[in-house]
Amino acid sequence: MIPEDRRDGPGAGEERAQLQAAGSVRKGCDTLAAQTPCGRLQSHRARIHQQINKELRMRTGAENLYRATSNARVRETVALELSYVNSSLQLLKEELEELNCSVDADVPEREGTTVPMIPLGLKETKELDWSAALKELISGHFGEDGASYETEIRELTDLRQAMRTPSRSESGLELLTAYYNQLCLLDARFVTPARSLGLLFQWYDSLTGVPAQQRALAFEKGSVLFNIGALHTQIGARQDRSCPAGTSRAAESFQRAAGAFSLLRDKFSRAPSPDMSPASLSMLEQLMTAQAQECVFEGLLLPSPAAPRDCVAQLRLAQEAAQVAAQYELVHQTMTQPPVCSYVPFPWTTLVHVKAKHFRALAHYHAAVALCDSPQAEAELLALEQVFLRPLPPSEPRGPMLPQEREERRKLGKAHLKRAILGQEEALRLHAVGRALRRLDLLQAVLGQALRRSLTRYSELDLEDDFFEATEAPDIQPKTHRRLEVRAPSFSRVKVADIFHRLGPLSVFSAKNRWRLVGPVHVTRGEGGFGFTLRGDSPVLIAAVIPGGHAAAAGLQEGDYIVSVNGQPCKWWKHAEVVAQLKSVGDEGVSLQVVTLLPSAEPPSTGDRRPALRGLLRNQKECGWGTSVPAPASPRPLLGWSRKAKRDKTGGGLSPAAHP
Repeated sequence: MIPEDRRDGPGAGEERAQLQAAGSVRKGCDTLAAQTPCGRLQSHRARIHQQINKELRMRTGAENLYRATSNARVRETVALELSYVNSSLQLLKEELEELNCSVDADVPEREGTTVPMIPLGLKETKELDWSAALKELISGHFGEDGASYETEIRELTDLRQAMRTPSRSESGLELLTAYYNQLCLLDARFVTPARSLGLLFQWYDSLTGVPAQQRALAFEKGSVLFNIGALHTQIGARQDRSCPAGTSRAAESFQRAAGAFSLLRDKFSRAPSPDMSPASLSMLEQLMTAQAQECVFEGLLLPSPAAPRDCVAQLRLAQEAAQVAAQYELVHQTMTQPPVCSYVPFPWTTLVHVKAKHFRALAHYHAAVALCDSPQAEAELLALEQVFLRPLPPSEPRGPMLPQEREERRKLGKAHLKRAILGQEEALRLHAVGRALRRLDLLQAVLGQALRRSLTRYSELDLEDDFFEATEAPDIQPKTHRRLEVRAPSFSRVKVADIFHRLGPLSVFSAKNRWRLVGPVHVTRGEGGFGFTLRGDSPVLIAAVIPGGHAAAAGLQEGDYIVSVNGQPCKWWKHAEVVAQLKSVGDEGVSLQVVTLLPSAEPPSTGDRRPALRGLLRNQKECGWGTSVPAPASPRPLLGWSRKAKRDKTGGGLSPAAHP
């Protein structure tokens, strides 16, 4: 189980529990975020975002004035103001970079010493007023009183407000996922290809602090998905990796973060901000995969009484460390390429470079230990060859074999230790160059400890009469015995109820459909029943109308959906419930309200009906949603700008209403 956030004071946990018990705070929302180190860091980040936004508006105004005026004195004053604004923006950018590199702000005390990880800050957003847009749409399209949905709109507003400060725990992830699922329901009910909600969604870039605005609901969904990945990185970075369980939890968190960024890159092509661009998301996916692989190496490195520390174990550690180094080298290469290099925090690039050098040096250290342990068995010699020599096809001649003599292996091990020492010294030099990294005492302690260990081992192998240096040590072939894969978020594990459930099933009552409300229509029972047959659930469909019957005389037609029986709303009734209600009426008959779907070009209205629209009769099994969030019935873009809602739906079979 993932531990909850660390509390600053002894009464913070009790206060949060009391608020949640009272029902005033949603589960997963960190009500005391401002009192935790991470919360203070996030608040500081939000203030910088606001200052950057203010400076950008000032710069835009100054640039417009500079282009509009021809007065030389005014242009000189504006140019001076622009230089001041640009200097302020640069200082704010550097301050934001320092915050972004404040890794693992409140990690609990650990027994061991591990390399710090890189978590990602959450995207900030402003408060949003859903009320006017949703009320207008409910009144105009659905034909209901928008003011009667105040409770639903307030619930949606509270949910969005709560997800702005999620706790760094499994509850916080569930809160973000629940809001994301509600956005999917809103998209299916209120958004069409030709019309959006009309709301302006504003989010701040996580890396640069620059605000981005769009009216598409897909931007809101993409930003929430980004925060799901970012929250996974924070949970993974704060795990205690000095125990096997902690390394496993951290690796899983980074895998899920990589899955979220991969899904976002594949499904969200129109990037409104740098942190959500395809290049940035690819970099983040590579970074999280590398950090997950680092956790695998740390898990192998942990001392275990049952695990032997023989030659084969050291060779495995060497290959795993080379694999981690290779992945960090790939991440560093991506970070230094445009356009990522223009907005990725410089401390991130430096830390990734330090890690690449550090793990490359560790690979040489463990290879040297394996060489100096004097393997005698043939299997151990074969394992050594697989580490140092790349696999060759049978047709290609093999290169020189590894030295068989103990003294020759000692010299080769000494050469590997030399490369390890040089690599660790380079890592320490890069650490000292970065101003932000110099404050990470934990990183310096890890690098210094690794260097001292290599120097000690080298001094043990260095003989006074050893005047001949061994040849250059070969590279270690990277290989992992546990290749990690990205894990996409599982949205179906968090079940939510549709907030706007009262509007009716999404298969019919959505902005993508148009309908006409007819009734109340009074239908009496005849000798053969009411004269129509029913099919499906929620809402029940009139599948057929018997010509000349009572239903046909009352104006009911094939394809109508029953929405009210004797004044009782029945949009969500099952087939059996409607049939039972019709069977219970007497000879006086029943009063029904029905809706008929209209062509998309015809506006919704009420009154006398036109001829039946048989072409609009839908199979009940192709369009219907329950109150929880099921998986989509057909593949479609997760964050597409337009899509047609199609859902699986079960329904009852044909049955006469009068004689079920």
